[in-house]
Amino acid sequence: MGNLSDLLTLARERARQMELPYAGALTPTEAHTVWQLAPGAKLVDVRTRAEWDWVGRVPGAVEIEWLTYPGGKANPSFLAQLKREVDQEALVMFLCRSGHRSDHAARAATEAGYLESYNVLEGFEGDRDARGQRNRIGGWRHAGLPWNQG
Repeated sequence: MGNLSDLLTLARERARQMELPYAGALTPTEAHTVWQLAPGAKLVDVRTRAEWDWVGRVPGAVEIEWLTYPGGKANPSFLAQLKREVDQEALVMFLCRSGHRSDHAARAATEAGYLESYNVLEGFEGDRDARGQRNRIGGWRHAGLPWNQG
């Protein structure tokens, strides 16, 4: 898969090409490898409590809702919770269902001073297939990475 330096260089280049305002963008497999290799790195799962309970959890991830459930409103405590759970100097990777909420979280974290913020592309469940179903195209689970049922 490569070493930590190569993975972070790739992630930063990807972010530059995609014109993203945060440090980088990683595939789920890359993110898992970075999580294993980078001392103090954190994976922050920004899905809802319902998703953690009913879809599955990533063991060892920090769980902070980006949107509240029920209701789907922005979590007004997101940054306060992030500051309580994750050191501002840490390499922090954000994960959601498909990579969209985690993009917003990485942007907000960067603006709040987390300069080593990365988005996990594809998310936990990946994109929908032709039938509208997830977990078949991309994503953390499809890649066979560690997770357990809530």
